Amino acid sequence: MTVQTMIPESSAQQRQLFDEALQFAARQVRRLIERYPDFYPMYTHRGRWKHDLPAWTRWCDGFLPGMMWIFCRRAEPGSAEANYWRQQAVRYTRPLERRKHDREVHDLGFIFMSTYRRWHELEPDPALESVIVEAGRTMALRYREKGRYLCSFVAENSLFIDIMMNVGIVFYAAERTGDRRLREIATNHCLTTRRYLVRGDGSTAHEGLFDTETGEFLRQSTHQGWRGDSCWSRGLAWALYGFGTVYDYTRDPRFLATAQACADFYLTHTPADGIPPWDYDAPADSRSLVDTSAAAIAASGLLRLAELAPDPVKALCYAAAARRILETLATRYLARDDEDWEGILKGGVYHLHKGLGVNESVMWGEHFFVEALDRALRT
Repeated sequence: MTVQTMIPESSAQQRQLFDEALQFAARQVRRLIERYPDFYPMYTHRGRWKHDLPAWTRWCDGFLPGMMWIFCRRAEPGSAEANYWRQQAVRYTRPLERRKHDREVHDLGFIFMSTYRRWHELEPDPALESVIVEAGRTMALRYREKGRYLCSFVAENSLFIDIMMNVGIVFYAAERTGDRRLREIATNHCLTTRRYLVRGDGSTAHEGLFDTETGEFLRQSTHQGWRGDSCWSRGLAWALYGFGTVYDYTRDPRFLATAQACADFYLTHTPADGIPPWDYDAPADSRSLVDTSAAAIAASGLLRLAELAPDPVKALCYAAAARRILETLATRYLARDDEDWEGILKGGVYHLHKGLGVNESVMWGEHFFVEALDRALRT
């Protein structure tokens, strides 16, 4: 008996809750693209997607069409619903192709694995796969031999924990092309991140800074967490999910151990409802601020870990925790009762220090919530 077959299905009541949440998500996405055609949002302001506040970088454009591909796959093949979502998904995915050469962001995994990969999985086509591979090659150009990491968009000396969610596209390109150098780059990046950004207790730092001349690691830092030595919850969720994905590519037990350490920290330090504070070490006056986007990422990552973990007890624990998170999100944070709110999930946080998207809907929270619901309903 495999670990996956030992994971119990959700109760009928829970599955109904998740299905209704997915239906609501689809209605909100449809409402969004009909109200703001060809617009790629990042976060709401007072519940509205369209505003003039800054984006910082364009790293979220794959999440909206990524949800459309999920809705398309879930719909009855050949139905009007399936045709609608495919048409819209293609419409919002095609314009992203030019970004396969984008060297300004470290987020090509977010942009292409949620869109072109899902499209290719539904409709295998070498032309689609070639777009993903080229984006993976572009991502690998961020590699710094001195230090052995993929640098962030901020500077050459900067390593972000977020890149663990994007390094998978380099592994993908290596797997499809047989390019050993690409695999070496991706593996080295993960080992460097594991060594310098994941602490002994499974907590994580947002950023690591290096000496570009020698490759020496200098210190942990942050742009979005409370302090350089604190644990920003979304960064922890990126690590939990990202190291699990990397283990799936490599079967290297070091990466599974890291993913599980991050998962165990999340489960041990998060309130019983599964929704974390924006930073686990935040001072009392801001600790009550939660981040539902971190919860959604963690839920999807935990469901993936439940399928990968060789220990059936841990697998059951991860699956149960993920469903508890989703149940809380679907009952307490869904924007279903607010007609004026354009997002799916309330309570997300983009950038607290810049005052952007605080206690709002954020596009990555929407995407990983939909992905996690879909995963939960398929297990």
